[in-house]
Amino acid sequence: MAGSVRQLRAGLRNSSPTLANEKELWAEGHSIVVGLDEVGRGAWAGPLVIGAAVVPKDRRVYKLRDSKMLTEAERESMFDRVAEWCDAWSLGIVTHEECDDLGMSAALRLAASRAIASLGVVPERVLLDGSHDFVGGGITKTIVKGDATCVSIAAASILAKVSRDRMMRAEAENFPAFDFHRNKGYPCPRHRMALSAMGPTTIHRRSWSYMDDLPWSGIHRSDPASAQASLFNAG
Repeated sequence: MAGSVRQLRAGLRNSSPTLANEKELWAEGHSIVVGLDEVGRGAWAGPLVIGAAVVPKDRRVYKLRDSKMLTEAERESMFDRVAEWCDAWSLGIVTHEECDDLGMSAALRLAASRAIASLGVVPERVLLDGSHDFVGGGITKTIVKGDATCVSIAAASILAKVSRDRMMRAEAENFPAFDFHRNKGYPCPRHRMALSAMGPTTIHRRSWSYMDDLPWSGIHRSDPASAQASLFNAG
């Protein structure tokens, strides 16, 4: 089984996303096609970030891959090249407080709207990673595994992932016990141990269900605006 997983990851890493979806939409007369990808949805701490990217029709960037198939160093080395290569790109950032106040479904919609509003161009069609359309407006094509197969989404994934990772590395200086420079706010044993020992920081999402397991008296989960938050308990 372990060998099969390694082979699958190697195959995905060596495969390149294509412009097949973009070319289909361009051929239909849609000149502004935007790729969207999110990062931070399942984190216990830090922001939700959505990257938006409009890629050129006549130029490619070397070694573009889904951000999850690249090491942190590889993503960092690609960030400037991808940003300069895109015709337009932007980020939509929703804070941890907004995630608590809105619930994840509404937070995704807000992050997407902020990313699109910041692009400087009006999208005619949107290519979105996953199966859930949180953009709306009748202009979205959802693509499962789109970050691995679609150039625009792969570009957006790198821009979003590197940007959020940088934010969390900066926060790690304020909260060294939580190892944010490594886990980026996502669930892991060290993160759980720090929460149990010290309680949540000022950048933790207080409506997430991990709060129910903390031994600290007087610290309780805030009432989530949406039951969606409970989906992200990694326990």
